[in-house]
Amino acid sequence: MAEDGRLVLAGAPIGQAGDVSPRLREVLGSADVVAAEDTRRLRRLAAELGVEITGRVVSYYDQNEAGRAQELLETLKQGRTVVIITDAGMPGVSDPGYRLTRLAVEAGIRVTALPGPSAVTTALAVSGLASDRFCFEGFPPRKSGDRARRLAALAGEERTMVFFEAPHRLADSLAAMAEAFGADREAAVCRELTKTYEEVRRGGLGELAEWAAAGVKGEITIVVAGHVAVAGERDPDELVAEVDRRVAEGAQRKLAIADVAKEAGIPKRELYDLVHKRL
Repeated sequence: MAEDGRLVLAGAPIGQAGDVSPRLREVLGSADVVAAEDTRRLRRLAAELGVEITGRVVSYYDQNEAGRAQELLETLKQGRTVVIITDAGMPGVSDPGYRLTRLAVEAGIRVTALPGPSAVTTALAVSGLASDRFCFEGFPPRKSGDRARRLAALAGEERTMVFFEAPHRLADSLAAMAEAFGADREAAVCRELTKTYEEVRRGGLGELAEWAAAGVKGEITIVVAGHVAVAGERDPDELVAEVDRRVAEGAQRKLAIADVAKEAGIPKRELYDLVHKRL
């Protein structure tokens, strides 16, 4: 292991500066290098915390992460302490941090973390949905086709799902989720968590998509209930066979899929994928 070099992944507050730990104050004030997703936000946070950053401050964001990670690795190899801090939450979780962490691990450099507030677990806790088993899916794909395929693949996921989304794409993503999971699937949209205008909107995905169509602002986390198998749920092979039977009788395949999916109580996209895998 490289002597004394240490990479610290520092969890940043997701809204309230008062949520940070005394350890974060200590590390920000003593680190040799602080790599920040937004250096201006870091300076504001340090001022709010009453911390003087004595080390070198460098930018570390999506567009420069690949090149900057190599530079910071060399600093770590010199036995220095490097802290990564993003705008909110934990570095590496849908934020910069993974590349340098991976390089440091491969180089035998110590990697540690300062736990902090997380939008993922905070949203899960306040959603009112099952939290004993969950999965984090990050941001859905931006392109509608890619997003539909990703969500269709998750239609049978039994764990509660947590997503991030940009406010200007929220309505489209909720509508796509309603199509893939069913309009009545329970969900919660958590906006501006821990901040002054915090809002948690709960309901079915269809209802939430209609609400979001009017426009929503702020940082968004979506929590969606997992799939619940119901007694007597039909076997996928039986559903595909029923579609084939109706097509043989003269029905259009698209309409047959829609009708059988509705009768079975499953998302149309899910049955569409099952049918086309067997063509």
